[in-house]
Order: sequence, then C-alpha cells, then structure tokens
Amino acid sequence: MALKSAFRTLTVVFVLMLALTAKVMAQSVLIPSPPQIAGSSYVLMDPKSGRIIMDENSHERLPPASLTKMMTAYIVERELDEGRISMTDMVPISVNAWKTEGSRTFVREGTQVAVEDLFRGVIIQSGNDASVALAEFIAGSEQAFVDIMNQQAQLLGMKDTHFENATGLPAPNHYSTAYDLAILARAIINDYPENYSIYSEKHFTFNDIRQPNRNSLLWRDSSVDGLKTGHTEQAGYCLVASAKRDDTRFIAVVMGTSSTQARAQEIQKMLNYGFRYYDSERLFQAGQELIEAKVWGGEANQISVGLAEDVYVTIPRGSRDSLESTVDLDSVIKAPIKVGDELGRVKVSYNGDVLVDQPVLALTDVPEGGFFKRIWDAIKLFFIQLMP
Repeated sequence: MALKSAFRTLTVVFVLMLALTAKVMAQSVLIPSPPQIAGSSYVLMDPKSGRIIMDENSHERLPPASLTKMMTAYIVERELDEGRISMTDMVPISVNAWKTEGSRTFVREGTQVAVEDLFRGVIIQSGNDASVALAEFIAGSEQAFVDIMNQQAQLLGMKDTHFENATGLPAPNHYSTAYDLAILARAIINDYPENYSIYSEKHFTFNDIRQPNRNSLLWRDSSVDGLKTGHTEQAGYCLVASAKRDDTRFIAVVMGTSSTQARAQEIQKMLNYGFRYYDSERLFQAGQELIEAKVWGGEANQISVGLAEDVYVTIPRGSRDSLESTVDLDSVIKAPIKVGDELGRVKVSYNGDVLVDQPVLALTDVPEGGFFKRIWDAIKLFFIQLMP
C-alpha cells in the first residue's frame, strides 16, 4: 500500500542519518577470542547498554562473601536519596554490631557513629560491624534489613540471588552470581552517581585506625574507580571492579579466584580486553526526534517520534558505520495522541545481531481535530487503503 511505502521511505532516511560517515562497503572488524580467566565464574558488562562482552558460568549461584555489602550500600544510598536518613544522622552501636566477626571498622558498643562514617566503613574497610549497625538503624534489625535486600534484588532483576545477612558471612542459603552482581554494580553507578566517588577512596580512618581499600586495582590502574572485594574460605577471592576510559565504562566481576593477586590480575585482563576491542556509544538521546510520522484526524498532521531514554550500544571499535537500523511505525496513527504513547519500534543490529529493540514514543500531544478535519482525513484514509 502507498501508506506503508511512505513509512519504508522514512525508515531508509533514518538509516542514512544513523551513520557518522557513510561507507560503500562495511569493513570487517577482527576481534580475538576473550582471554582465559582463572576463576569459578566471571562477566564483563557495559553498564550503559547492559551488553555482556565476555562471561563464563555467570549465572552459577556462588557465595558472594563481602560482595554482599554492595547491596547493603545500595540500600543505604536509596534511603539517603529518598530522604529517610542523612549522612549526619547518628547511629547507635549495638552489642550485636560490635560483636560481629570478620573484617571491622572498629566501632564501639554504646557509642554513636555518623551514617557517613559507617557508609565509608562498609565500602572502603568492608566493615561487618558497620554493615550490621546500618542494617539495624534502617530496618530495626539485621533480619528485617535482609528482607529489604532480597526485595531490592528482585526489583533489580537479580534472579539468582538470595541474602541471609548484610555482611556476606557464610550462611547456607546466601548466594549470588557474577551476572547479578554486575547488575547491582550497574545500579550503584547509574542510580546514585553522587556517592560513587567513595568507592574509589583508597583509605579510611576511623577510631584512629587507618585501613586501606582492599581493591588493589585502585593503585595499579588509574581508570579503575570501584567497587568491592570479597573473600571467605568457601567463596575464594572475589572482586567487582569498574573502570572508565574516555566515554566507555566496563564492569568486571570475578568469583572464586585463588588469591588477592589473582583476582586483581584476572579483572585487569578482562578490562584491558574490553577497552582494547570495544566502544560504548550513545546512538540516541532521550527526547531526540528520530522521524516525523503522519497523523490522521488530528489538529496537527505530523508528530515527532523518539525515545524516552538515552540508547547506548556496545560495539567493536571502528564498526559504527556497520550498524543497521529500522523504525517500524504503526501503519495508521490516529489522534488523539498523548506524549509517551507507543507508536512503533526502533531496531539496531550489527552483523545480524539485534543490539537495540525498543518502543518509539510520541514526543508531543496531538489532540483530535475538528469535526470536518476528522471527516476529511477519514475519507482520504479510506481511499488510500484501497490502493494496491
């Protein structure tokens, strides 16, 4: 039909606009196989697009050790963001928090400590005592806080995660996966960027005791700016790290390595591979007009169509011009239309793999036209649809 042909024309225009520089023939980009990683499981993710660059056993349920504290910290950040607590609030230290075994911030029973100090104690020193103190302050007890942790995990899409405590101390039904922990790291980075710099701090002093951040990559690679280490005998040596070079960021997770040195080395191999061979690129901005679509029976004859959020893709370096995109609109778009109404889909693919498949939305309102406008458009549409 003529109407559908018009939509195909719009699609072609959109494809031509997508490329930065048109090439007659796309060149193949050669990428070697990912490096071998000595760990029980691992994953490398682009937090903007969510694309997985490399992984092995990334959905295997394993003890996360102190990587658990990423969720503890995330919930603290959520409470701060929603105004239920503040960094200056004073937290009473219970006997239960003071007695918690393992790594410590060295808080004292019967004292009060600022949320900000406990927050740093969790992230930098991996303090179990600080984690329990914050859990009790927010939820009344550590077990009630654990309920919040598990609810939050489900909201984030961490389907293979279950927490039994706020610290990561060994427990029979306490587990997560490399993939789920990458999702959590992505949420920490994207949802609360105002607090993320704390994850890169190399030391924290509390109660006259100065302790280093256990993430040794903070000293070895200036692009690394987070996130968290973990270790128990059962879990082995684990690390979630993130690094940013230019406009590209990656999250790397490794679980079950043999030593602190090994976890840093394996993460470094993953990050170097990602940055050497891949780019993260923003294709579209939120609210950017992709095309104009024909509207029938409205006060306006055209409507701007775009996306609600920024769209990123992770692609081999130098391959942007090989991306193929289409916008498929509804065959007939009738008024009234409200901002945010879904009017079709945009798809972007590379070498046959679909990288983006998202709804395109109305960027403006189009109210119904007057009586005669609606009648006239209905007549035109009737005859157009009769055409072969």
